[in-house]
Amino acid sequence: MAVRTTARIAAFIPGASPPLVRTARCFTSDQYSRLEPRSAAWDAPGSFVPKAVCDDLDIMIIAAVKETAAGERRAALTPSVVERLVRLGAEVQVQAGLGAPLAIADARYEEAGATVVADEAALLRAADLVAMVAPPDPARLRPIEPGTAIVGFLDPFREPKLVEALMKQQLAALCMELIPRSTYAQKMDALSSQASLAGYAAVLEAAAHSPKALPMMTTPAGTIAPARVFVIGVGVAGLQAIATAKRLGARVEAYDTRPVVAEQVQSLGAKFVVLDVGETGQTDQGYAKELTEEQLEMQRKQMAAVCARSDIVITTAQLFGRPAPRIVSDAMVAGMKPGSVIVDLAAGTGGNVEGSEPDRVVEKHGVTIVGHTNLPSHVALDASQMYASNVFNLIQHAWNAEEERMVLDTDDDVIGSALLVQGGRVRDERVRSALGLKDAATAEPGGAA
Repeated sequence: MAVRTTARIAAFIPGASPPLVRTARCFTSDQYSRLEPRSAAWDAPGSFVPKAVCDDLDIMIIAAVKETAAGERRAALTPSVVERLVRLGAEVQVQAGLGAPLAIADARYEEAGATVVADEAALLRAADLVAMVAPPDPARLRPIEPGTAIVGFLDPFREPKLVEALMKQQLAALCMELIPRSTYAQKMDALSSQASLAGYAAVLEAAAHSPKALPMMTTPAGTIAPARVFVIGVGVAGLQAIATAKRLGARVEAYDTRPVVAEQVQSLGAKFVVLDVGETGQTDQGYAKELTEEQLEMQRKQMAAVCARSDIVITTAQLFGRPAPRIVSDAMVAGMKPGSVIVDLAAGTGGNVEGSEPDRVVEKHGVTIVGHTNLPSHVALDASQMYASNVFNLIQHAWNAEEERMVLDTDDDVIGSALLVQGGRVRDERVRSALGLKDAATAEPGGAA
């Protein structure tokens, strides 16, 4: 691991002649040793280094931009991760106000070693890698130079214009949704880290909308029975929802089409609901296999009774690259007690619940249906820290210590899977097929699959 020294570089000092850079990021000891010519005066904290000298080092620049999507409060990098990137040997630049939604001042980023840049276009032009959270507006990519890498959630199946822009601009796009679900890649798996927080936030949202307390309470005025919570889908989000509801004192039941998760449910103190829907299972990546329409109807009929006795229902079932399965019908909602609450974590991809609406809280048959599509952003500080750590781990995995930069090796299992677009080509076969692209070599929009 490279060692930090007292020499630092960063933002341009306006009007200086020759141009100078102010202390805001640390050199590694190796980078500092390569400064030519070098002055002992630069060793002092707060020293100024000529920009031309710094430019000769050819340090990889990693930039993070503010999120512009409605309701998005997360940041792609946090100060603690900036420190780790600087120690790795990168120069980090962040857009002014990056941490504002998290109450993180620009000064905190500067203290961690980042340059704070107000001009977004200049920031993007200078970057070798751009880190973001939500899929960007394609127009926002225009200042980025060809060959630059970007990393973030890109939602390729629902953002064809973004994929087209990435191809046209010859960008290398690392898609966080495509990180493989393997033991080794867990530390880079942003889908899982964010889903865990979504499950936690879903229970808090349900509790806030429910007229009923979650735990059992014994008081002089009588005993209050615990709320009954039913979690549908026991992936990462579902498991965290179960754990959170149990910690709040609720009586929890859960269901998943994969019988293998029953033990996990029971280990959290919840009851696993068994429904007979025929043959089920999971994919190689650990996701539940898609049910047939006949199986879904069998599931709904048997599940209706569980929903009817529940005060809170949380649905988490999503299918990568396809619309979410419809699990809770309008008739099932109507069969629930007035005042009950449903939180649909799949509202943004078609919805598990009939009647749920993206980013809206609606009432149907006296039941409140919550359709927030970005629950991790409700706990944005921790979500940002987890996401930034995922990004760092991906960068570190691809880091070449000798070249002091990322190397996108397509033969590597992680990079090869996550690299959605490179050299104007869409590399993922599923995305090519869904978007109607001819093949990886031509990658022309609108062709036959």
